[in-house]
Amino acid sequence: MKLYSKSQVIFSTVIGMAVAAGLSSLIVTCSSKSNSKNKTEQVPQQIVSEAQEKVEQPQTEEPVQFESSEPDTSVQLELQTISSDVTYTQDEIQNISVYAKCSPAVVNINTQVTGVNWFLEPITQEGGSGSGAIIDKRGYVLTNVHVIKGASKIYVSLSDGTQYQAQIVGQDADSDLAIIKFDPPQGTNLSTITFGDSTNLKIGQKVIAIGNPFGFERTMTTGIVSALGRPIKDSSTNRIIRNMIQTDSAINPGNSGGPLLDTNGKMIGINTMIYSSSGNSAGIGFAVPASTAIRVSSDLLKYGKVRRGQIQIQLVQLNNLIANYANLDISQGLLVNRTTKGGNAEKAGIIQGTQAVRYYNSTIYLGGDIITAIDDIAVTSIADYYSALEAKRPGDTVTIILHRNGKDRKVTLTLAEPD
Repeated sequence: MKLYSKSQVIFSTVIGMAVAAGLSSLIVTCSSKSNSKNKTEQVPQQIVSEAQEKVEQPQTEEPVQFESSEPDTSVQLELQTISSDVTYTQDEIQNISVYAKCSPAVVNINTQVTGVNWFLEPITQEGGSGSGAIIDKRGYVLTNVHVIKGASKIYVSLSDGTQYQAQIVGQDADSDLAIIKFDPPQGTNLSTITFGDSTNLKIGQKVIAIGNPFGFERTMTTGIVSALGRPIKDSSTNRIIRNMIQTDSAINPGNSGGPLLDTNGKMIGINTMIYSSSGNSAGIGFAVPASTAIRVSSDLLKYGKVRRGQIQIQLVQLNNLIANYANLDISQGLLVNRTTKGGNAEKAGIIQGTQAVRYYNSTIYLGGDIITAIDDIAVTSIADYYSALEAKRPGDTVTIILHRNGKDRKVTLTLAEPD
């Protein structure tokens, strides 16, 4: 084995590194020349010459060209062609048709109420809002009583943006329906919504609601008839409205008073209330049926109120306290407090109370008959009583079930004109 000194090893290493560096530089140079030659060969000589001339000659700037403000007709034609290819389902066509037909007749109702300030001075404040449907070209609008309740001023906004002040023509708390009127300018052709037939509705039938939920004017929602004939108690009046239409069409605050429509654009109900724990739509809404609205509207337009047949009596709603004190065997029903002398109740043989007792701040009379049903409708409260007579006219005959001395008996009477 041959041995090398330390200095010989270092010298050999340095020399090797220098030789390697030289070889690498030579290889890179050769490669670059080869690539340059290849690229030059690939470009035609004419193009190279023209490029050289452009470099040698000074460049002149061309003026900036702005695009014409005139529309590109070719692009427009293409867009029109594309949009004409859009197709709709039968369901969509129905929705579009109903909205186009009915939305101009849906109004937005806003109210002002009178309040007091810190100095007990009367001031005008913003009230509530809701919806309504124009039912007559003279400016008559059908809505809910609770939409205009307590209003000192009522404003109606139309689909074209115009606004008019309206007046109350009549209202009926038993059905929560009211009619207001605004005066359109001479020659104005108002759109109207006609009533449909609510007596032949079927569960599962498609319905459409148009209203102003949360102030979003003329909003459309769709759904189905979820149930029919619902008796619903109005919490604001404690009245029971019978035969309500239940729907899952989205109804929110502001929809009240707006129309519930069938697929022909006929008003088969008036959206009135919702069932919700949050105050917003939970998929359970209720509408007063058109059959009720037609009857009520007719009376409101003629008389300003609804002419319902009456039983000429004064009633007290039974409870456990009264039943226990009077030793009654039932605790639900309406105690006949007094009968009108010579009235239809007295003529039918209904007995009034005779024993006067103090009941809180009033005097009631015990010992009279107890009404438990009217025309097969159970009557356990004042709300039930008004509900049973809601659709009755003066001159109609009703059958009344009375509880007297522990036994039930039946009487019939003819309803009287309202006071």
